[in-house]
Amino acid sequence: MTSNVVDFEDILNNGFSDANTSVRSGVRARWERKNDAEGCSSSSDSRKPPLGGLSDRFIPNRAAMDMEKCSASIVSSAEESIGDRTDSEFSEAEEDTINSVASDLSEYKSSLLGIDDSKSRILSFAEKAPAPKGDTVNNLQVLYSASTSSRKNKSSTKLVSRHIPSAPTRILDAPDLLDDYYLNLLSWSDTNVLAVALSQTVYLWNAETGQIDELCNVESEGPDAHISSVSWIQEGGGHLAVGTSWGKTMLWDVRAQKQLRKMDGHTDRVGALSWNRHILSSGGRDNLIINHDVRIAEHKTATLSSHTQEVCGLAWSPDGLTLASGANDNKLCLWDAAASSSSRPRFELTDHQAAVKALAWSPHERNLLATGGGTADRCIKFWNTQSGAMLNSIDTGSQVCALQWNPHEKEILSSHGFARNQLCLWKYPTMAKVKELEGHTARVLHMATSPDGSSVVSAAADETLRFWDVFAPPSKSHTGKRSASDVPGGAKSKKLSRTMHIR
Repeated sequence: MTSNVVDFEDILNNGFSDANTSVRSGVRARWERKNDAEGCSSSSDSRKPPLGGLSDRFIPNRAAMDMEKCSASIVSSAEESIGDRTDSEFSEAEEDTINSVASDLSEYKSSLLGIDDSKSRILSFAEKAPAPKGDTVNNLQVLYSASTSSRKNKSSTKLVSRHIPSAPTRILDAPDLLDDYYLNLLSWSDTNVLAVALSQTVYLWNAETGQIDELCNVESEGPDAHISSVSWIQEGGGHLAVGTSWGKTMLWDVRAQKQLRKMDGHTDRVGALSWNRHILSSGGRDNLIINHDVRIAEHKTATLSSHTQEVCGLAWSPDGLTLASGANDNKLCLWDAAASSSSRPRFELTDHQAAVKALAWSPHERNLLATGGGTADRCIKFWNTQSGAMLNSIDTGSQVCALQWNPHEKEILSSHGFARNQLCLWKYPTMAKVKELEGHTARVLHMATSPDGSSVVSAAADETLRFWDVFAPPSKSHTGKRSASDVPGGAKSKKLSRTMHIR
């Protein structure tokens, strides 16, 4: 009886012992295979998790996991376990086991840790992150854009701090004004007398008294003869240079109503004139620029040849050291004052894509020149004439016919052709548009500024002259007062609104 009881206890102990291997899965755990390969026979040791305490159990909270530390831990543990032995010390079974371990490491890193060995960065995107939806609001972007817009609003408020009337203060009728882009038919003297060429006649309009005088007429030269350019001398305003369609340049004493001399040199019409003290530069359709010294009998001091088509724009710099010339060959040339007939221009600039007629030197910055291109170009460009570098270029959207700087502020006024025939006031150097002035019904070919720098006159192919108070400086005495256009009922001065005929 006693032996039966003992046998029964042995059966229970052996049947439910951990050492019983009769009921096991056919797939052995990896740590068992590794321990067998290393010759570990102890079952207690074989139960220890391999690789420095890392097990293959499921880790529920990946957000708290340090991916880089885990990866480094796996790699360092594997290297410690096999790094101290040479290749000759491994048996075939051990090599298979090592390869299996390496494969298991790759599985750990790819499936559990989300690490791809082919990528150097953890959790890096294989593709670009998707763009946010259109209704997504970036608070920082709103913040900074709001501050930027506030700065823009402040600057734009500063741009229009003075009142610029949208309507002209005076309109003069100018019949027979030639619609020719390459001519320069308007000039305003420092004695406040406006000269305008209407076909075969030059008229003088005194801005103070309103008196109109006829200076000269070229009907005797033939039915096709006409005035192609006019320009007042800089000092005193008592002499007017007149270019003609047959290549002569006349010099008139306005006070005496007398022609002083007639200077030749061109074989075709003289479309551009510019004064530099006693030197008068003329540009013609014969592609030449001629410098005349009006004090001496042999007036022709230099003949400058670089353009290949009609010269339509000339302008001396305020310091008298540089002559800018523009032509129908799309070139802008800069000449030294000491240039002779054999000289080449200091710079030949070919950035414009159309005829360069509009030229204007800045009264605020030395060596700053603004130029405007024709229909195929439509751009206003700014140049450093000392280095020849283009500082800025802006596409105005239409033909640039003339340019005038504001003598009081850093602003520039441009006149345009098709399609709107408007005048545009720009703030320099930002080139923010301050004001647009409309009223002409054809392209605005010419502009001139009054001696006090407050008004600009524009001459257009619609045969009208319009006067604009666009450059008027801010006046404290007029602060808080309403302009005539703000008066209820639109009451305006009859004197300013009436149309005056210039001949």
